[in-house]
Amino acid sequence: MALITLLSDFGSASGYPAAMKGVILSLCPTAQIVDISHDVERHHVRAGAFLLWMAVPYFPEKTVHCAVVDPGVGTARRALVIESGGQLLVGPDNGLLIPAAERLGRFTVFHIRNEQFFRAPVSRTFHGRDIFAPVAAHLANGLAPQELGPQITDYTKLSFGEGMRHGRVLEGEVIYIDPFGNLITNIAGELLQHVSPGDSVTIEVSRKAASARYARTYGEVEPHELIVTVGSHGQVEIAMNLGSAAQRLRAHTGEPVLIKL
Repeated sequence: MALITLLSDFGSASGYPAAMKGVILSLCPTAQIVDISHDVERHHVRAGAFLLWMAVPYFPEKTVHCAVVDPGVGTARRALVIESGGQLLVGPDNGLLIPAAERLGRFTVFHIRNEQFFRAPVSRTFHGRDIFAPVAAHLANGLAPQELGPQITDYTKLSFGEGMRHGRVLEGEVIYIDPFGNLITNIAGELLQHVSPGDSVTIEVSRKAASARYARTYGEVEPHELIVTVGSHGQVEIAMNLGSAAQRLRAHTGEPVLIKL
């Protein structure tokens, strides 16, 4: 059975994801479709890239990931398919697919140009339905990526950056805020080695300071207490037990983070 995932900023209450699924199922009736999310912050390519990066390692080989966070839809930006780690990723050339492709291993990028595999006519504002969804379905049916267009190396790159440790200070930035208000950073969890549960720390997010404790999980501290922990994704996150760290700290993605151990 073919496995196709979908990710977009279309909104789970809109009809756009359903239209994409209809196109996919008309071309690949046996496809199993998994929604990663359709509630990516509007036009926020980096947030979509993080969710895709977080999800792809848990899918089997031959999965086709179709991701659409595409503020440049209808412009000269290219459409891509990427082959990496036995999986395929389809989406716009705006960096959305790159962190996930890198996480899966060495990858090859192809520029989608073969209109034979598009839905006609192609809307200028809905390439998710008319280009990415049918291409994903054809790939799930066994189409080779090379049939879609030439290999390229000048694709748009996107990086979350890499947090650093300077003595007793961790430095990075907020790369994603999840629905619980947890601030996920680009600081690798390994940098919290030798810190013990219960240790006091000071956090600064965009120069706003607060006291917190290191904890292995949320319930190790009192309700509404701030913690620094390592999330299931392996990154350092700032969280609040039974509350929102983002609201408490008035934090936003892209803001700098300091954690003083």
